[in-house]
Formats: sequence, C-alpha cells, structure tokens
Amino acid sequence: MKIICIERNYGSAGVPVFFMKPETALLRCNMPLYRPDFAPDLQCGVSPVLRICRLGRSIAEKFAHRYYCEIGIGIDFAAGGLLRLCAEQGLAWECARAFDYSAAVSAQFVPIGDFLDVPNAAFALHINGTAAQQSTPAAMTWGFSQIIAHVSQFVTLKMGDLIFAGAPSALPVGIGDTLTASIDGRPMMRTEVR
Repeated sequence: MKIICIERNYGSAGVPVFFMKPETALLRCNMPLYRPDFAPDLQCGVSPVLRICRLGRSIAEKFAHRYYCEIGIGIDFAAGGLLRLCAEQGLAWECARAFDYSAAVSAQFVPIGDFLDVPNAAFALHINGTAAQQSTPAAMTWGFSQIIAHVSQFVTLKMGDLIFAGAPSALPVGIGDTLTASIDGRPMMRTEVR
C-alpha cells in the first residue's frame, strides 16, 4: 500500500507535484499523534483522500474516475522547520514529510454515490473546536481524475493505495490540540497531538 500526496494543488501552474509516504506514516482509528522531538513546529493540512479500487498504469484522464469509488479524509502532518531547511538546501523531503504517523486517515470512506456533488463536497478541519480550514475539490488546480492520470504515468496504482489530493495550506499545531475533520458535513475523524 502506497500513500501518495499531492503538493501545491491550489493556485499552482505546471503539472502536479507528488511525493510518497511509507505505510508506517499511516495514523488510523483516531489514534493520537505524539509530536516527534524533531518537529517542535508541527504543521498540518486537511485533504480529501482517494482510495484506489483497481490496478492501473498510464491511465487516461477520461477513464480515471473508474479507479476510485470512495473518498475519505486525511490530515497531512509535516515538520515545518525541517521542511524549510530541506527546501533551502535542495534536500529530499522525506524526513520532514514522511515520518511515522504523519498521515492521519479516516477509518471510514464515503462511497462516491453517497455524494450529491463531488466537486463541491466541502472538506474541513477544526482545531480545538474552531474552524481552521475548509475547501472543496472544485477549488483545486488539478481534479481527482487529473491527479490519477498524472500519477499513474509514473507509478502503478494498486488496490488500497491512498492519494491525498492536497491541503489548502499548512497550519501550525502543537501538543494539546484536538483536530477534527469532516467531508460534506460528515464528521470523519478526530486526533489529538500529544
């Protein structure tokens, strides 16, 4: 199982940039995230998550909608300072983006047929009960089909792979914060930073 994350999917140009997180990055079942010592300036962003439902490679965009049938919600964590350092020095991001438990994913996924309007299904993040982030797939530079088609040109997609479609921005979070995420008004997940 791969965790594929789309970077800069709001107001960007060019082609989608993606990176991967290992399976050990998965944080499931509303478990808490224990802030790593190397991430005193922990950041996060909320993202729709597509679960791939069939094997695919070099998928044409017009057929890409056939490769996912459910949408979940995820919170993508990053070590902010370490990420800036990597960017400044031209280094790989893995230490800042792919560390253990840096990809929180909802336990449940919603079947596509349960959404009235997928492009306008609002996804949101609340921090300590206060609205912190909200967007819709329609606001993204690259839609779900474009993402799947692009990624599959480079990486074979397999059943169970997860694609974080992109977070609107990075928000600071710290020890003691409670994060809740929803999609289309459905509460989907809750995690605490400890």
